[in-house]
Amino acid sequence: MTEYHFKTPIKEEDIRKLHVEDVIYVSGTVITARDQAHRRAVQFHEEGKEIPVTFTGNVLYHCGPIVMKQDDSWSVVSAGPTTSTRMEYIEHKFIEYFRPRVIVGKGGMKEKTLEALSKYGAVYTIFPGGLGALAAKSIKRVVGVEWIDLGTPEALWILEVEEFGPLIVTMDTHRESIHKVIEKTTSENLNRILSKL
Repeated sequence: MTEYHFKTPIKEEDIRKLHVEDVIYVSGTVITARDQAHRRAVQFHEEGKEIPVTFTGNVLYHCGPIVMKQDDSWSVVSAGPTTSTRMEYIEHKFIEYFRPRVIVGKGGMKEKTLEALSKYGAVYTIFPGGLGALAAKSIKRVVGVEWIDLGTPEALWILEVEEFGPLIVTMDTHRESIHKVIEKTTSENLNRILSKL
């Protein structure tokens, strides 16, 4: 396990040095996107339309932050990760089209995403669950928000962060996935238990 500190935009060659269990901290730009934002972004791209943010070299965060508006400015109260598997069906396209370098979520993702991470140079990381308030402390300011018509949790929140982490690499560019190992081990253990019943 090695600890890394990155500043966005992050270079592909730096991401390809990472391995599962490495820990990273990021300063710079983090952009949130959940189900509806993924669908709209992919649809826009396939229709030849521009999206209003740049994911290339930045961090994609599977998160629906709790935000508060004071006068004309927003602040983030809590920013814990949401379950990533809901985006599995579309994440490979998102990675191909928009080239984020670090994806942050919880629960892991599957084979299509793993293949896209390897092909296009990105990693999937988990942020410890239940620490939404800690995540919010890393956010220095809300730079902007796009697609607010999707609703507050589903909008694209552009955040400036400092030492955002710890982010644990659980899927890397070398096609290694902690989640795949856990799933295989769990399945084997379950079959062993069932065979004894």
